[in-house]
Amino acid sequence: MSSIRVARQRKFLLATAALTSIAFVDMPAAFAQQVRDPLPPVEVTPAQPRGPAKPARSEGRLARRAAATRPAAVPASQKPAVPTTAQTPLNTNVVAVSASRLGLTVREIPATVEVISAETMREQGYRTVSEVSQGAVGVTSGDNPAEPSAFSMRGFTNSQINTLYNGIKIGPQNMTSRIMDTANLEAVEFVKGPASVMSGEGAAGGAVNVVTKQPHTGPVLNEADFSWDSLNSFRSHYGSGGSTNVQGLDYRFDISRSSLNGFADDTNTRTLDVSGQLNYRISDSLKIWGAIEYREDRGKAYWGAPLVPIAFSGSHATSGIVSGNYISNYNGSNLGAVTIDDRTFNTNYNVLDNRNVAQEVWLRGGFELKLAPGLTLKSQAYGYGAERTWFNNEVEAFNSGSNLVDRERFYVAHSQRLAGNITDLTWDTNIAGFDNRFVTTLAVSDLDFVRPGAANFPHDLVTLVDPVRGYYGLLTTQQQTARIDNEALSFEDRLKLTRSFALVGGLRVEHIGLDRNSTDVNGLEKANFPFSKSWVPVTGRIGYTWDAVPGLTFFSQYATGADVSANNIFLLVPTQPLDLTTSRTYETGVKHLFWDNRAEWSFSAYDILRKNVYAAAGGMQLNIAGRQESKGVELAASVRPIDPLRLWGNIAYVDARYADCNFVGGSFSGNTPPNVPRIVANAGASYRFFTPLPVELGIVGRHVGDRFNTDANVVTLKAYTVADVYAFVDIPRTVFNAVDQARLTFRVRNITDKRYAIWGDPFYPDQILLGAPRTYEISAAFKW
Repeated sequence: MSSIRVARQRKFLLATAALTSIAFVDMPAAFAQQVRDPLPPVEVTPAQPRGPAKPARSEGRLARRAAATRPAAVPASQKPAVPTTAQTPLNTNVVAVSASRLGLTVREIPATVEVISAETMREQGYRTVSEVSQGAVGVTSGDNPAEPSAFSMRGFTNSQINTLYNGIKIGPQNMTSRIMDTANLEAVEFVKGPASVMSGEGAAGGAVNVVTKQPHTGPVLNEADFSWDSLNSFRSHYGSGGSTNVQGLDYRFDISRSSLNGFADDTNTRTLDVSGQLNYRISDSLKIWGAIEYREDRGKAYWGAPLVPIAFSGSHATSGIVSGNYISNYNGSNLGAVTIDDRTFNTNYNVLDNRNVAQEVWLRGGFELKLAPGLTLKSQAYGYGAERTWFNNEVEAFNSGSNLVDRERFYVAHSQRLAGNITDLTWDTNIAGFDNRFVTTLAVSDLDFVRPGAANFPHDLVTLVDPVRGYYGLLTTQQQTARIDNEALSFEDRLKLTRSFALVGGLRVEHIGLDRNSTDVNGLEKANFPFSKSWVPVTGRIGYTWDAVPGLTFFSQYATGADVSANNIFLLVPTQPLDLTTSRTYETGVKHLFWDNRAEWSFSAYDILRKNVYAAAGGMQLNIAGRQESKGVELAASVRPIDPLRLWGNIAYVDARYADCNFVGGSFSGNTPPNVPRIVANAGASYRFFTPLPVELGIVGRHVGDRFNTDANVVTLKAYTVADVYAFVDIPRTVFNAVDQARLTFRVRNITDKRYAIWGDPFYPDQILLGAPRTYEISAAFKW
């Protein structure tokens, strides 16, 4: 390592230590800020006087119980400022921390941002982040036990979409994302379109941010929930949070455990998530916080069903799942017209000793300091460590010469360490009579990534039906490393030219330094290694919001992004194109909340262009694709016409294609990127019966259009429509005296037992990942 790099890292560590020496801190509390006009100043919530007893709960029944056993509550004028803003039908009154550091609500951001709350996750039965994404507008994903960490949004997939943890990026989505249970989450945020201003390199298609549950000021609230389904999966969770007897100290603690069985033979994912956070208000001007989280998942994996010639399957050939003619990318077999054989629906071709394991640890802390009226400093330091292992057979390619299935082993492991700091300085002021908020952010991080991987790839053949799965066999390894240092300085500003019209803009200047090495099985450096590369992308956005009438907001924006043109930054080699791509978007739309907050809808239209991109020809080969163009519209609406009835729905249309994509032997020009449907739609309805035991019945439908599994567009994953139904009953406290709220739910997923293709991995084009069949689930949730 060069002396310059060492000096830079020492400066980074000293800066981090200085910024966090005041104390261990909390996530920005802006997530639950109430909408105000004009833009409110950033203020630290002052410490509030509290006696040894906790304040009474606001609910009438709980207040009466508390009054009988506790001293009188703190006067209203002295109560902590607990957010009370009710969730709007589309949840646009919350602050999305991944979309802006200005503390703006979703309605105030000149872009399309969607926030799925914990309440919605619970009502819709979303168990994982993948399931949450499938309910979002225009978003598709893989699913357990297939690819639970793959997303598609606005025509972009995989490493073109950043995945964030409480606003922090840890690496390319298709390398670092894991299956994540929703039990410990407060929200999942979807930022649509190029989003490099906020999350840096890799956000050509947008960003997905998971937000963990945060402490609140007030009485301690506890929750517990359990579920079981017909695949013998179970989930359990316990959470607790509120104010302690130490004045100014609030806490949150969650622990969840799940065992999710897949529909394919011998597939299972076990997860454990333990998280905790403390917030401490030292004074009216200073708040500090600290958080820790441990996550673990251990799985037996499923890698899909092989494409099979219709001529071979005969009466076992299926329709409505895939179509097209295919020549095997793996063994060169001309399969002709292909199908999924119905005898392989539940077949797992993985080796018996397969494993898929990850362990992750987060340490975060920071402070929020009010330096002067209208001037606030926030800082967060973080450390992250992860160990991941894949030990599988990952290729299932039908061989028309032998009528057997070719298999090939794959092993890789990750050892990742990440440390960084994000510091914001927010200034509220008045410029020539106009209210203005300005935020400058300095973000620095240092990442160390070690990737031992297979140096040999054992191969064998098994029968299509009832394969003898065998074991992995001989393993020899080689190693790759990547060290990435990142420094970014960004600016955001919101200027209110009138009470109803505001300009919002941002600029990010970023330095990315990459050092890579690769050694063979003998530990010798490979040709052209080691090598170093640096980039200095400059990205930005400018837009406006106009409140034409109260509740009706028009917006438009122009935004840019940058990401690695080929593969991802962890795996670049000197012979690949090392330039960054550039992307830009034009977007305009409207957001409307009306009818006394009973109805809300939003519409957006966008045009995204990404230049200097490369596409997978199938398998591991990359081909030049000069441009990727993506144009589309999105519409979402939700309404409660009468108190018992709720209706909601969304639809997205996208036309995504390559241009100037010509190479020796062919062209992808005009083709659609993999896993990008033209149409994605969701709709649902629920009706609540206000009886002594309130009952709610609901149905949710989802339609996903045709997609392709590779850039060659020769095999089509056929459109599908699935529906879930549910019923829950809220049991009053008169039945369960020990709890304040109890809910029992019965849910049927994929009620028609539709067989469909949910995802196609372009690097494994000989096989298709299938969606889950009909399952039944019962669950119970309690709050006290």
